[in-house]
Amino acid sequence: MQITPNGHEPIISPRVNLAAEGKLNLLGLDREDLKAAIAGIGVPEKQVKMRAGQVWHWVYHRGVTSFDDMSNVSKDVRAKLAEHFVIERPQIVEAQYSNDGTRKYLIRFADGNEAETVYIPEEDRGTLCVSSQVGCTLNCKFCHTGTMRLVRNLTAGEIVAQMMIARDDLDEWKNPTEGRRVTNIVMMGMGEPLYNFDNVKKALEIIMDEEGIQLSRRRITLSTSGVVPHMERCGKEIGVNLAVSLHAVRDDVRSDIMPINKKYSLEQVLTACANYPGAHNARRITFEYAMLKGVNDSDADARELVRLIRKYKLPAKVNLIPFNPWPGTEYQCSDWDQIQRFSDIVYEGGISAPIRTPRGRDIMAACGQLKSASEKKSKAQLAREAAANDAPHMEASDSALGWVTG
Repeated sequence: MQITPNGHEPIISPRVNLAAEGKLNLLGLDREDLKAAIAGIGVPEKQVKMRAGQVWHWVYHRGVTSFDDMSNVSKDVRAKLAEHFVIERPQIVEAQYSNDGTRKYLIRFADGNEAETVYIPEEDRGTLCVSSQVGCTLNCKFCHTGTMRLVRNLTAGEIVAQMMIARDDLDEWKNPTEGRRVTNIVMMGMGEPLYNFDNVKKALEIIMDEEGIQLSRRRITLSTSGVVPHMERCGKEIGVNLAVSLHAVRDDVRSDIMPINKKYSLEQVLTACANYPGAHNARRITFEYAMLKGVNDSDADARELVRLIRKYKLPAKVNLIPFNPWPGTEYQCSDWDQIQRFSDIVYEGGISAPIRTPRGRDIMAACGQLKSASEKKSKAQLAREAAANDAPHMEASDSALGWVTG
């Protein structure tokens, strides 16, 4: 059972992944599930492993959505597969393209719930920011997703589907392992991935499989707000890079802006970081730090951040994130000179502290801005809220209102 910080069990993921016509959707099945499904439709036992391997290759390495495309599978087996199964992506309600190349997808799942996924191109990589829940239970005050209620966890298939949809849009399947544009994944979209541990683990294992999508675990980062009991488990069972939404260096401030700190204090979170399996200087923990004017951005805060990282002997770097405003927020971004000064102080302490360039702000796809259209508001309502809070004007979509990370 997965318990939220408020002590309530979230609405869990759907257990059965059925298409509208009652057929099983193969997307999101791991190898054992796939073999069991194929055996269950009458494929001879001696062929099950081979057929499952073929289907796996076509679904996850070639990205096909039709059994007719599986040219090395016999016609009779293809007919059986088509009779009982589908390979379906969720619906893309809206795809938005930023002036800086960022792409944001509003995705609607079979039950009508929605989440957002963001692709961020850079010179040396292309990063896909993947959601793990519809909504969020953490209520971080500076995060747009935190204003949503938690609806449910995403299934492994719905998590994997976000990768598939991005690769479809980027036309990656022609050369699946060459000229790859999605080179990295961050579990940093809507929701807290460690409150959906089993489905996130299953999805990432599919994505890392060497005969499928083939993304190295070194290119996958899981971001948590500090769910201490699952942090060590993440390192042992999934083995991906760890990012922690820190955002403050004192318990009183962190508890105010991140209620989860009342359950798992800074000391507990940093101790869990120190014990994270596989962390070392060549594979550092990333601390995410949103720069909030007058809240967490003083010189003293910067020096305390250095002290804490040294105290716990953490192989770490700090990503400084200029706060991305959203309509109705009570916070402002720190002045640029102060962000630079904060960065310099941390650098002088011997810790890397790059300032993350905001991406996708014009389509509300920047860090901390994701929010599903399940909670959409009209442009007129957003304008009224922005004016009431003296928020800076920014473009808002009718159907996709921004997004998250911790």
